[in-house]
Amino acid sequence: MSVRRSPQTVDDLLPSPLPVRFVAEDGTAVEPPAGYSAPADGQLVEAYRRMVLGRRFDRQATALTKQGRLAVYPSSRGQEACQIAGVLVLREDDWLFPTYRDSVALVSRGLDPVEVLTLLRGGWHCGYDPAATRVAPQCTPLATQTIHAVGMAEAMRRKGEDGVVMAFIGDGGTSEGDFHEALNYAAVLRAPVVFLVQNNKYAISVPLAKQSAAPALAYKGIGYGIPSEQVDGNDLVAVLSVLTAAVTHARTGGGPFLVEAHTYRMDPHTNADDPTRYREREEVEQWESADPLARLETYLRERGLLAAEDVAAAHKAAEEYAARLRDEMNADPRADPFELFDHVFAEPTPQLNEQRALLASELTARED
Repeated sequence: MSVRRSPQTVDDLLPSPLPVRFVAEDGTAVEPPAGYSAPADGQLVEAYRRMVLGRRFDRQATALTKQGRLAVYPSSRGQEACQIAGVLVLREDDWLFPTYRDSVALVSRGLDPVEVLTLLRGGWHCGYDPAATRVAPQCTPLATQTIHAVGMAEAMRRKGEDGVVMAFIGDGGTSEGDFHEALNYAAVLRAPVVFLVQNNKYAISVPLAKQSAAPALAYKGIGYGIPSEQVDGNDLVAVLSVLTAAVTHARTGGGPFLVEAHTYRMDPHTNADDPTRYREREEVEQWESADPLARLETYLRERGLLAAEDVAAAHKAAEEYAARLRDEMNADPRADPFELFDHVFAEPTPQLNEQRALLASELTARED
């Protein structure tokens, strides 16, 4: 594993000309670029278990939208290698700043799945305690979480902590001004933050070619003085290796690091989307052959690290996890309508008090 220190020349900032890869689409090993080494076998087996669970969680959450138990759900099927690797390289005292599509990362970090889905269920808050979990609320406004991530990283540095912040962002988010402000801010401050761009090829219905003319999104870090790398985002082994190096770089005083993971969103943008309007079925089928879960399973089986009983046990645990989630989500939540007025202002305004009184009178009339 290479640890890239303070860049001295432009060449030190450049990503690899091709995405870093350890495992081909068919699960066979390939020679990675110099400077990167494979993660420990035990970590890869644990990653597989989490990917199986994450895939099942994603399927269950998608089903819950069809049952009316969730208002919306943005699936991340096909992007599990990015999300699981992004969590595995972090310590408990590190921070994660996710987007709305990163629910699999959150449950992999150990958050309660019902709390993770609270926001997508229609709750007024994110459902979990960010301070206790060191996971920021899932961010729907594009790229705003990247600036927050830099601020947190700088705060940790000033407090003398050696923590790292991981900021997830999609390819569409890199076209937002907040993303560029965050990169500049992080570089100037040398903040210990890693930006993980999950390039799934579409910003809702807009393909990457209509978003950026850069040879790769990884090159967007160069102009700000941030060392960058690109990686095959469906190759869990490669993503783990690259992110481990990036986190080590940030934790040991090297400053920010940008990683672009080339992956693909297999399902619609959300359950309200019809992807057939903007992409062909042949394209989806091509990416299905590069499924990150199937690729890792084949790789581990070939190396003798995964047996049939291990696969069965992982899927059994995932089914039990999904069943518990389904049962808990089938219970109707108890909503207090007066929570609408909490946390709006430190001191309620006359208008807010008037609205609260009006709601109270309407509820009383309904009861009568």
